[in-house]
Amino acid sequence: MRQKQYQAWGFVFSIVFGFVLPLNGQEAKGKAVTLSTKDGWSLSALYSPARSDKNTIILLHDIGKNKEIFTPLENALSTEGFGYLALDLRGYGQSTGRGRASSFSREGVDNPFNKMTKDVDAAVEFLHKNGVKEEQITVLGAGLGANVAAKSMTFWPDITQLALISPATNIRDVLAIPAMRLYKGEVLIAAGAADKKLFLEASVIRNVAYLTTGADEGKVTFLTAYDKTSHDMLNQYLIPSVIQWLKTPRRPDVLPDAPAETGVSVPTTGVLVEPSTTEEALVPSVLE
Repeated sequence: MRQKQYQAWGFVFSIVFGFVLPLNGQEAKGKAVTLSTKDGWSLSALYSPARSDKNTIILLHDIGKNKEIFTPLENALSTEGFGYLALDLRGYGQSTGRGRASSFSREGVDNPFNKMTKDVDAAVEFLHKNGVKEEQITVLGAGLGANVAAKSMTFWPDITQLALISPATNIRDVLAIPAMRLYKGEVLIAAGAADKKLFLEASVIRNVAYLTTGADEGKVTFLTAYDKTSHDMLNQYLIPSVIQWLKTPRRPDVLPDAPAETGVSVPTTGVLVEPSTTEEALVPSVLE
């Protein structure tokens, strides 16, 4: 009873003094910073420096979300010594000084959603000023943020790690596949199987990444969860797997089984099947 009274008074205290305490016991530990884009946006962000031997992760949220959605991942990253720079993309959260995303045009190769790559530019340049090199940066996006992350690799090919949570071939006319035809770094892709269309598109993006890296399966990791997508999938299921991937993004080669000495044939069930090695087999209507 006394604990409930304390919780109630805490809620009243937060209302009276003009702020809200996190009800789930989690809050961001990063420092509030402001990023300036070359086309005039001021972006709100949270920055936490990495340990000297760890990467800094640029975090890009999905449609209708903001940087606070990454709090569970941010806490896990900090525990492991990774840094992060979580952005409110233009038009979202506290980055609305030049308009809200609800008023953005959803179509066109130069619409405001496509210009979010300039938000990533500002993030990378901020990290440069703080002594973080491109090879020490990972970009992770969810939903729209995943597509923005993928497209941004066209401009930052020396960033060596890219994580796409629930990417699609086209979100608000931000296309993922053209950039994935060029990017040769280590890639993590995650998709929820319950959404069949999204799962298929993420699988196609995975295959394109696989082919681009020279059919080097160790550089492409694919994760799935059955009943969640985007941030829900990340927060509920994937954070431990993402942390493990950040630690060891390159999976070891699968060694062949030793020859059986008893004359009994080695079982072949469970053998990994590589994706097609020709783009013609990768849903051509999507790739065109």
